[in-house]
Amino acid sequence: MKRSYLDYAMSVIVSRALPDCRDGLKPVQRRILYSMHEMGNYYDKPYKKSARIVGDVIGKYHPHGDAPIYLALVRMAQDFSLRIPLIDGQGNFG
Repeated sequence: MKRSYLDYAMSVIVSRALPDCRDGLKPVQRRILYSMHEMGNYYDKPYKKSARIVGDVIGKYHPHGDAPIYLALVRMAQDFSLRIPLIDGQGNFG
């Protein structure tokens, strides 16, 4: 039992919590960026509400609740959280 739990815990850590070595993104960050691409959120388009992005991600790719998605979305917009911000947040964005 102990061995199977450790195997499961390690698989969860490797597949969800650690960034991928190919692009450095966690799965939730990759899902957010892909959803924004599918919605047409580009640099030359008007801003969209974060709730709209989160709802799209929950509905299509990440059915685990909205809190981790909001947290990842806000962290990707903060210049002190990542070396290069991936999202341009507007207004009160974390």
